[in-house]
Amino acid sequence: MDLLNPLAEAYAERYSSPLDALREEIYQDTLKRHPHAHMMSSRLQGKFLEIFSILQQPSRILEVGTFTGFSALCLACGLQSGGNLHTIEVREEDAQTAKAYFSRSNVADKIILHTGNALMVIPSLTETWDLVFIDADKTSYLEYYKLILPMVRSGGIILVDNVLFHGEVLSEPVKGKNAKAIQEFNEYVNKDERVEQVLVPIRDGLMLIRKK
Repeated sequence: MDLLNPLAEAYAERYSSPLDALREEIYQDTLKRHPHAHMMSSRLQGKFLEIFSILQQPSRILEVGTFTGFSALCLACGLQSGGNLHTIEVREEDAQTAKAYFSRSNVADKIILHTGNALMVIPSLTETWDLVFIDADKTSYLEYYKLILPMVRSGGIILVDNVLFHGEVLSEPVKGKNAKAIQEFNEYVNKDERVEQVLVPIRDGLMLIRKK
């Protein structure tokens, strides 16, 4: 299901600033070569992540779901001097692809890539997060959130992708394992008095969650 008219999305992209050369290369290469390229953030969403990070100026960023590295490099654009970004990828092949791209960027020394199960990696990290981006296996979203929120500073932001899950959460009743997991996550956050949130219908739905 196209939740946003493709013509409207193309129009929005046309009137948004372009990506830098490396991120455009990652975007194009992933589209051409990766069998699951749909998992990557769109150009429009990537630019949104970039500008959001620049506005927030975080010192510590956590990303759950590296994929080929596109979104991490978008988020890293706003890092303060001396800041760093930790990103977690469960698939070794994708992690190696991302690592190769990171090594060519001007923020290579600021990105720390972890390969493994995020549910195991997250508790081992001792940072206090300013900005978090969750874009990984949907059935674990709620577990990620419960682990991460206590590690986010007051006023910090968690961005969560795919919270409309191809429009499947709009059905009554919600069907499918992933859609049900997303619906459960959305309901949980909606009732969580520790945060305030807004669900933005960009691409497949992006939830901005601010810790009070």
